[in-house]
Amino acid sequence: MRKYLVDVKERIDQLWQFLKTPQGLKMVKYATVSLISFLISVTLITITYGVLRLGSEVVCTFISNVLAGIPNYFLNRKWVWKKGGRSHLWREVVPFWALSIAGILFALFTASLAQHFSNTHHLQHLARTVVVVGANVAAFGILWVLKFLVFNRLFAEIADHEVGAETGAEAEAEAEAEA
Repeated sequence: MRKYLVDVKERIDQLWQFLKTPQGLKMVKYATVSLISFLISVTLITITYGVLRLGSEVVCTFISNVLAGIPNYFLNRKWVWKKGGRSHLWREVVPFWALSIAGILFALFTASLAQHFSNTHHLQHLARTVVVVGANVAAFGILWVLKFLVFNRLFAEIADHEVGAETGAEAEAEAEAEA
């Protein structure tokens, strides 16, 4: 048991040290932005579907996730990847929204499953709301890591390009050309 506790303490220390690195801090910021976006999305689903009944589970999920994506983009761009100035349409906006829309489509799929489940089990409106919110959480939880890896690479490459930093392959090619 004591060895297990020592191993756990070492793992926690390693995690703590990682979180102090630039990459670890970036992950914490990305997770925070994701949490903010998640809270906006869940709140909007609860209001549009649960309280106001503006549409079906699928329609309200779509509206809520699109609206939550707007602050998600700007918070990630400015705070996580420290990008300023105008957004690049083809390098930033289109890839962000392509991945976001893929996530929203997955959330719509899970919302339709939630709708089917709710209909099949004759759930009352409150229970249906809980099921659709849970489906939304599951959908975005599954895609969270993939999106971080893609956005991290995408925005890092754009930042390197803007400041004139070379990638490893470009530096090797330049060194061979000079030799």
